[in-house]
Amino acid sequence: MRPPGIHHLSPTEETTRTRPDEDPSLVKPNRLDGISHTWRALRHRNFQLFFGGQSISLIGTWMTRIATAWLVYRLTGSALLLGTVSFAGQIPTFLIAPFAGVWVDRLNRRHVLVWTQTFSMLQSLTLAALTLSGHITIALIMILSITQGLINGFDMPGRQSFMVQMVEDRRDLGNAIAINSSMVNIARLIGPSLAGMLIAVSSEGWCFLIDGISYLAVIASLLAMRLPPHVPRRHGNSLATELHEGWSYVTGFVPVRTILLLFAVVSLMGMPFVVLMPIFAARVLHGGPHTLGFLMGAMGVGALASALSLAARKSVRGLIRIIPIAAAVFGLGLIGFGFSRFFWLSMVMVLVAGMGMMQGMAASNTIIQTLVSEDKRGRVMSFYTMAFMGMSPFGSLLAGAMANAFGAPPAVIASGIAIMLGAAWFFTRLPAIRVVIRPIYREMGILPVEEGIQS
Repeated sequence: MRPPGIHHLSPTEETTRTRPDEDPSLVKPNRLDGISHTWRALRHRNFQLFFGGQSISLIGTWMTRIATAWLVYRLTGSALLLGTVSFAGQIPTFLIAPFAGVWVDRLNRRHVLVWTQTFSMLQSLTLAALTLSGHITIALIMILSITQGLINGFDMPGRQSFMVQMVEDRRDLGNAIAINSSMVNIARLIGPSLAGMLIAVSSEGWCFLIDGISYLAVIASLLAMRLPPHVPRRHGNSLATELHEGWSYVTGFVPVRTILLLFAVVSLMGMPFVVLMPIFAARVLHGGPHTLGFLMGAMGVGALASALSLAARKSVRGLIRIIPIAAAVFGLGLIGFGFSRFFWLSMVMVLVAGMGMMQGMAASNTIIQTLVSEDKRGRVMSFYTMAFMGMSPFGSLLAGAMANAFGAPPAVIASGIAIMLGAAWFFTRLPAIRVVIRPIYREMGILPVEEGIQS
């Protein structure tokens, strides 16, 4: 039914027993206790700080993503090199994430994030200095992209695992993940628009500079958090043994394994369509950097609407059904975008794709975070990182090669079809997943003992 030796506690038990040395003042509702149900995770002071710091930093991050894509395309005009640079930035994450997950389980997660954010800041400032001084080259972009990929290999599992420490009441965890997704997509809406305007009137380098400075906000928020003293986890086993434990846990637990397999397909075939966006903006829709900004903004609007709908949910019940539906919506959006030759229709299709992409991503994250055993959280989230970020580099190369050979629209249409096939496969696995999830949800108090089948 589930990996042996794992005892899932009720939300109340888990809050008290997993953190016995916790200061009770940290879980006491603060001045935001009267906020609406949709934003209930903001009752927690540490999550408030994280929300504030990340809201600023992520705008800079999205500016850099757009500016990097446009810079590569401006320097080369090559779809293949767009995919290659994206591959260089993401393949280190795929290679290092499983090992990083073991260390995240061993180390103080806040310290891990402070270091990753500091290194990311230095990487962006270096990129800004090289671009503004006119010394930037494709080779240097590759090197800096690889550096960022190595940093992300530690940052992503660390960030995902740290969420449970910022939100002391586990019942608010799903809401916090949805709010975090909303925050990402508000930034996705603002960042590309700002980047498009800045690039149009000046240089990509200013986007990189703003991004570098914005990291100060999230570093300050991490340092300002009040957390109980870190108690190092005893780890008598070797790195390889603990890595094997994490792999066995993920592959042996049907819900997590199935979710990650679909997520890997979506990441391989779907996420890389963003890499081709400059081609759609310039060649298909005959626009410029502002067109790229509008397209990315439309995707952000769709993803934001999707994340807000998840934040309004009171429980994780029913989320498992949303995952394949969301994947199918994402696939349909990509197919429509690939066929479109009109700006307004492309905006609508990208919005639909953004809704499906975020709905599936946030629902998957919430279910995994709810089910996972705490002592393996870092390792499980490292495999989540592999499925999310790790498959993207191969997808970026594939998308770049397909776009180079057949054109960007056919490449995106083929991606949408592949994702819809993955969604259909996931639907066939739902009965087996529910059999495993129901008793766990009952044990945690999420699903009433006498209730039959909804999960």
